[in-house]
Amino acid sequence: MNITPPTEFLLYSFSDASSLRIPLFVFFLLIYLITFFGNLMMLSVIVLNPNLHSPMYQLLWSFSLMDFSFSSTTVPSMLSTVLSQETIISFQSCIAQIFFFHAFGNSENLLLSAMSYDRYVAICQPLRYSTIMNSNMCVTLCSACCACASLHALLHALLTSLLDFHQHAHIPHFFCDIPPLLEISSSNTTFNHLLIFTEGSLVALVPSSLTILSYVRITISILRIHSSSGRQKAFSTCASHLMVFFLFSASAVSMYFRPSSALSPHLGKYVTLMYTALTPMCNPYIYCLRNREVKTALKK
Repeated sequence: MNITPPTEFLLYSFSDASSLRIPLFVFFLLIYLITFFGNLMMLSVIVLNPNLHSPMYQLLWSFSLMDFSFSSTTVPSMLSTVLSQETIISFQSCIAQIFFFHAFGNSENLLLSAMSYDRYVAICQPLRYSTIMNSNMCVTLCSACCACASLHALLHALLTSLLDFHQHAHIPHFFCDIPPLLEISSSNTTFNHLLIFTEGSLVALVPSSLTILSYVRITISILRIHSSSGRQKAFSTCASHLMVFFLFSASAVSMYFRPSSALSPHLGKYVTLMYTALTPMCNPYIYCLRNREVKTALKK
């Protein structure tokens, strides 16, 4: 086939499960609806309750917004692919999907790091908390996270758009992402892979490392608390954030920072499902069920 700039791609990911087309569609639609209403619940309760206008909940509000946007970038495309077995997407829409997917996804990762910093200041430097963490600091942190993630996404979207593909390229995935496109490209993708492991590491792994470092310091501070009830209260404020962090980071790192032969496309598809659909669904309920203030606000 001729190597010319493609006008469209063909997404096909669940063609091997055609007999389960309707059950899969209903299952993924249910996941998306739960994600939508869960994050809408978090966004609404934080805005409407004055007791939740603290820096921690301002960051959580931003995280819920990114969570819903992140899921909305891929799940509708997946629903279309499941229902019709294959979906045609234009080249421009494919590149746009790559940009928004990585912009929202990396914003979440950076916001998780900002939230860990908030918990570090609250537990390790409580007397300085109101001075360090205020509304201006929250706006600055959220803006910096979104700007950094957008620049990262723009870089990779532009570089992917410069690759050569066959005129009628087939993507064995339920949405446009960088690894599947690199696999089907007819260009030399060495530089693209190198950029993922270098620049991508800075954007993804550095915030994750800072989050882990923050919680090491938090754990040391908590263990110094003599009161068992005080230790339990401190741990409870961090447990939900840690759970969300490990759910998101473990699946994302295993997808992007690995040798290309270490994970089959078939298995990679389900790993991607973990952090694009299941994790955004679980996040608001994890925060809600493990947070007494949120549960009280919901009752009111």
